[in-house]
Amino acid sequence: MSKHLDATQWIEELEAELRDNILEFWLKHSLDTQQGGFYGEVTRDFAVVPDAAKSLVLNTRLLWTFSAAYRTYRKEAYLAAAERAYHYLNEHFVDRNYGGMYWMLNADGSPLERKKQIYGQAFAIYAYAEYYRTTGHEQARQNAITIFQHIERYGHDKHYGGYIEALSEQWQETDDLSLSGKDLNEKKSMNTHLHVMEAYTNLYRIWKSDELEKQLAELINITISHIIDRDTGHFKLFFDEAWNSQSDHISYGHDIEGSWLLVEAAEVLGHEALLAEAKAVAIKMADAVLANGFDADGGLLNEAQGSIIIDDHKDWWPQAEAVVGFYHAYQLTGQQQYREAAERSWHFIQHYIVDKQFGEWHWSVRRDGTPSDHVQKISAWKCPYHNGRACLEMIERLKHNELKG
Repeated sequence: MSKHLDATQWIEELEAELRDNILEFWLKHSLDTQQGGFYGEVTRDFAVVPDAAKSLVLNTRLLWTFSAAYRTYRKEAYLAAAERAYHYLNEHFVDRNYGGMYWMLNADGSPLERKKQIYGQAFAIYAYAEYYRTTGHEQARQNAITIFQHIERYGHDKHYGGYIEALSEQWQETDDLSLSGKDLNEKKSMNTHLHVMEAYTNLYRIWKSDELEKQLAELINITISHIIDRDTGHFKLFFDEAWNSQSDHISYGHDIEGSWLLVEAAEVLGHEALLAEAKAVAIKMADAVLANGFDADGGLLNEAQGSIIIDDHKDWWPQAEAVVGFYHAYQLTGQQQYREAAERSWHFIQHYIVDKQFGEWHWSVRRDGTPSDHVQKISAWKCPYHNGRACLEMIERLKHNELKG
């Protein structure tokens, strides 16, 4: 293993990665100067796929990332990118007939998939709230509140709690529930609930509504009582409406991401008993990932089924979340093993995940460390949110935790 990183050196590496590689790549290569907004797909060697669809996930994550970056660094180029994303979302993704946000657009900005995927609505809230935190733009806050109200009116399960995966354009029931081809077509998922919780957390920072407080508390409780397997410390991934598990797959990246997002939600909510419970669960989750999903080289494996690894590739985003999640466990416990795991994750990213030829990060590497055959640098799901946020989170945590004296 590489030598121990002190906080000052680590912060320098994180800031260089964030500003000179990740954000610079997106400023240079993502802006669609022909049809507006951002490209839907760009390959590793900068080839634009001109007719690629434009996803709500990518565009909201771009708004969040550049808003958060501007809030930290006050660089005008970051604000300009955030404003570009904000205006494109408002002009093209907003459904002016039925409310909420379209799931997918054609390359020219016209609607392609009009369904109301709750996961996508959540990311719109997350992004609009961050843009408001950065700029004070009241319309962005109102946009976030309006989408929250739509989710609660149409997507909330009043009987069993939680949220239905997707609804039609008109917010009616639909059989088309799944996020992507990888996901089961079930009524409820871990992934959607994780990101609704994340979104409501950011919204609660700027809007202390009683209804929002109640729903955020419900989400935290549902995560602890239904979504986390208290025996193993892993997330269960898919459910019927009554919270019966429909899969025994394990996603290590979601486990470690969820461990810190759960505690963040409880901290922002401010319910002390819930926070104590969330912290205990988070440590158990970090332990489970460290024991079962953390490879000898410091990389995080993708997926398992029970104790059997079924996907030993190492996608970019679990590596980013591992750095934050393990360091968060160190903050909670003071145990050095977690800081060392976070550092090893960071070294793995630097050695294998960062694309030193073309910039930004590889989508994935194989277990031997060679890049996988995913060539997309920009796509519906390939974005600067996980890696950009990991750098911002770690800079803030290291400054607070290790340089505060």
